[in-house]
Amino acid sequence: MKNILVVVTNVSKYPNQERATGLWLAEAVHFVDEMEKEGCKIDYVSPKGGFTPIDPHSLEADQMTELDWKYYSNNEFLAKLGTTLSVDEVNPEDYDAIYYTGGHGVMWDFPEDEKLQSIASTIHANGGIVSAVCHGSVGLLNIKNAAGNYLIADKKVAGFANTEEIALGLDKAVPFLTEDELVNRGANYVKGEDWAAFAVSDGRVVSGQNPASGGSVAKEVIQLLKSAK
Repeated sequence: MKNILVVVTNVSKYPNQERATGLWLAEAVHFVDEMEKEGCKIDYVSPKGGFTPIDPHSLEADQMTELDWKYYSNNEFLAKLGTTLSVDEVNPEDYDAIYYTGGHGVMWDFPEDEKLQSIASTIHANGGIVSAVCHGSVGLLNIKNAAGNYLIADKKVAGFANTEEIALGLDKAVPFLTEDELVNRGANYVKGEDWAAFAVSDGRVVSGQNPASGGSVAKEVIQLLKSAK
């Protein structure tokens, strides 16, 4: 059995406006479902531990699939989101992969969390996989390898596209644009069509572009886990 650490946000509101945020539900659900079908064990962690809010916009009818409703109706799953581990409770040696979920809230609590960076760096150094989707790719920005270089430098990396952020009208509401900052860290930013599922794998770093891409990221991670046997 493989152990997977899923990272979620603690941020429930945009600091600079009256708008709710939090975990984008599908970005957890579609990844977790694929991993659980493979028999993987999932643990949830957030920077502060405890409760992760769900972005209410991700629960709107046009965003929810049958799979999303299945998980959102599952009290055991929701209880796990309400009682996440804190970074201090995590031993990175226990995990084969880490996965950063998105939702705009992560823009404020993922990038500068040095403990999360250390967990991910150790997992990767041990031969594990570092993965992310959508805004969750900001969790990759400041991870460094054993040589002290940015992990994503010179790697193909996906994340929420500037064109997608602008289309939402939230490009001025976030502290920075995900795509721009990935490029600033030396990543080779790649993307598919706006809003379409897209994932890329490079050097045991797997990333997806947008909310539709969680399942695609999971399939890439599963392929890497199987090839490592």
